[in-house]
Amino acid sequence: MAHDHAHGHDGHDHSHDHGHSHGHGHSHGFGGHHHHGPTDTGDWRYAVGLIVNLAFVAAEFTAGFIADSTALMADAGHNLSDVLGLAMAGGAAWLARRAAGPKRTYGYGKATVLAALGNALLLIFACGAIAFEAVRRLAEPAPVASGVIIAVAGIGFVINLGTALLFMKDQHKDLNVRGAYLHMMADAAVSLGVVVAGVVILFTGWSLIDGIVSLIIVAVIMIGTWGLLKDSVNLALDAAPNGLDVGEIRAAFLALPGVTAVHDLHVWGLSTTDAALTAHIVHERPDGDALLAEAQGLARGRFDISHTTLQLETAVLPDCPTC
Repeated sequence: MAHDHAHGHDGHDHSHDHGHSHGHGHSHGFGGHHHHGPTDTGDWRYAVGLIVNLAFVAAEFTAGFIADSTALMADAGHNLSDVLGLAMAGGAAWLARRAAGPKRTYGYGKATVLAALGNALLLIFACGAIAFEAVRRLAEPAPVASGVIIAVAGIGFVINLGTALLFMKDQHKDLNVRGAYLHMMADAAVSLGVVVAGVVILFTGWSLIDGIVSLIIVAVIMIGTWGLLKDSVNLALDAAPNGLDVGEIRAAFLALPGVTAVHDLHVWGLSTTDAALTAHIVHERPDGDALLAEAQGLARGRFDISHTTLQLETAVLPDCPTC
């Protein structure tokens, strides 16, 4: 439940009256999604994903070494990056629930943004490693044990897809969860590709398909990673989150009765699920408290932003301490 607090005062040392009113509250979600942030995903999901995938990484790398399969060892390497990605996402979700303090007044929610960014960078690094090894294998093709490849990669596909499904429900609400989801879906795609390569090798003996499939998978993963990288970088730079149009918010405030101008409007993400807003609202109404309540209700109800700081003014005041 969001709790709003407001106070106001009139300045009598100026030729006009002005009020400074601040409303603070907390909500979760962007663009009208109401949920409860990282707690929705449940730490147990990260733990299950970590334990199962870490065990599989060891088994898959060993099998790839025995079968002399680049695709299988590359898949194991990518799985390892996913283990790290899940660890980051789970750690960030835990941090985000820690209370704010006198130094970190916004709490630790930004850790979820950094984890999402880290997941995107890990995916790119993993793709580079897979592509490098695939090109090397294309230049120096070698026979591989297709039966081992099919069996191990098939198990990996089931494990990765199952782990991804744990996060599918919340991946559109939380960029941090989306990072974990994309990581596991990418792993499922890699494993499926390795199965396909193994089947082709089994029936044709064409070992070059091992490297070709790896390069195709890299292209698919990079396409899926681009959106995660872009969104996480934007949030890290305090851009307005996806689903929140600053122009639309400004127009909505201007449409309130008695509002004549809106300036110094800022919207940014406190985490991958929470947004904050600050604005100066110039008005010509005598009931400043009522206007403040209307503005807060608009931000909370229409845009799902309850962490607001609103300054009411009867004339434009510069938001500058030296002005």
